[in-house]
Amino acid sequence: MKANEIKDMTVDELNSKLAELKQELFNLRFQHAVNQLENPKRLQAVKKDIARVKTFIRKQESNVQ
Repeated sequence: MKANEIKDMTVDELNSKLAELKQELFNLRFQHAVNQLENPKRLQAVKKDIARVKTFIRKQESNVQ
């Protein structure tokens, strides 16, 4: 997920995307624990996406106040 895609989203869309990413991270961790994870680098990418989304949520919330 790129920063340009995130900039155009509203806070509600970002919150729903964050929930999706957290669910994906949970599933990837479960697959990793059972040794069925095909692409281990996906874990790192999802974590970075979560951080990116949280950063934009925080930025938008601070601009509103």
